[in-house]
Amino acid sequence: MLAWMAWTTPVAVFFVCIGLLLVGMTVWELKSPTTLRKGFLPLATTRGDRLFIGLLTAAYINLAFVGLAKAIAGWLSLAQEPSVWIGFAVSMAVLVLIMRRG
Repeated sequence: MLAWMAWTTPVAVFFVCIGLLLVGMTVWELKSPTTLRKGFLPLATTRGDRLFIGLLTAAYINLAFVGLAKAIAGWLSLAQEPSVWIGFAVSMAVLVLIMRRG
């Protein structure tokens, strides 16, 4: 059923993190309902809004990193393409930034 997907460890970790975020946010929302707040994003958002925006941003960062890995290796004169864990770490850092300050 899932044969179409290239299930590597980084891909699995990424999807597990998304699942854990969704469960954690659901529990947090039940314990403490959210209110609108204004951060650096150009609109007032709730925690759920920021999570959605952050997840989309994280997915685009991962896709861009995978797509540009060969070019990055050429620009930096690397022997091999950089690890996908770098893209994962950057995307999670951006997600945290959007959740806290967005």
